[in-house]
Amino acid sequence: MYEKIGIIGLGLIGGSVARSIHKRYPDIDIIAVDSDSSNIDVAYTDGVISNDVSVSLEMLNGCDLIMLCAPVKTNVALLSDIKPIINDDCLITDVSSVKAVIEQAVSDIGLSSQFIGGHPMAGSEKTGYINSTDTLLENAYYLITNNGAVDSDKVKDFEDFIAGIGAIPLEMTPSQHDYVTGGISHIPHIISAGLVNFVMNNDDDKHSMKTVAAGGFKDITRISSSYPVMWQNICLTNKDKILELLTCYCNELDKFRKAIEAEDSEAIVKLFSDAKEYRDSLNINEGFAVKIYDFYLDVPDETGIIAKVATILADNNLNIRNIGIINNREYRDGALRIEMYDDKSRAKAINVLKANNYTVY
Repeated sequence: MYEKIGIIGLGLIGGSVARSIHKRYPDIDIIAVDSDSSNIDVAYTDGVISNDVSVSLEMLNGCDLIMLCAPVKTNVALLSDIKPIINDDCLITDVSSVKAVIEQAVSDIGLSSQFIGGHPMAGSEKTGYINSTDTLLENAYYLITNNGAVDSDKVKDFEDFIAGIGAIPLEMTPSQHDYVTGGISHIPHIISAGLVNFVMNNDDDKHSMKTVAAGGFKDITRISSSYPVMWQNICLTNKDKILELLTCYCNELDKFRKAIEAEDSEAIVKLFSDAKEYRDSLNINEGFAVKIYDFYLDVPDETGIIAKVATILADNNLNIRNIGIINNREYRDGALRIEMYDDKSRAKAINVLKANNYTVY
């Protein structure tokens, strides 16, 4: 296990990583480097890091693990700065949303045997250490890219460490990572920003669209409030994959345009039906050995309803892995999504809730 960890960048992700490590491994010494001294002050006051003032990169000498938690282009630039500082046993990782560019930089600089790529699939439209939490990474996929040059025992230790802070490690190649995250993260952010700009640029003088925008529009565009500079970095460093996927997305939009223009009822229904069927299957995760044991139930929209449901399950010795409100008021009642740890627990939970007169799906 690591004894001393250096974290460069105490933003939302870096701060949440630091908090998660401190929560699960309180004996690990964490030191942090950040250009904003206020982040250092707050993290030190929280007891998360051991340095009470901003320190130079030289202070990372002696760390077992260094985590690069800045925007991807900054992380790439940092590699040259930290190479002369670290010892041969120090492992370097990052949390960047793009992997090929940093893996190439690692190879060019001669640090391949000391680098394991990382990307926690967690985040928020909020930014900064002040919005970080020690639960942000819990039950979140943590994508790990292994270039094959790192000792297999070190890779296993790192994956165990990631699992230890509550995340779910999944290995991918850098190219696969950039294609996958391009499709399920980068393109959606671009689409979200495009939708917001579309409404802004096509609204009337009375701002009628903005006035009535709610429900689905706010849900689908929530991520547009994310940090613009970070997304600038992502677009520039994952350019090829994003352009390839944008072309594919535009082709999908063109299918809708052509079907509507031709008033092709069957084609329109099929497009929406295909989307619904695939969307409803998202929690199956057929491509990985991680199965989701979840179910949904109708609940009245009233104060304390989550606590009531959780208490019923707790009284029956059922441990909930995750619980959340489905934030869509197009339906009459609210709805909860509940995830259990295994199929047996899910089946028992469903029976218990049905016995308490809840409608379960």
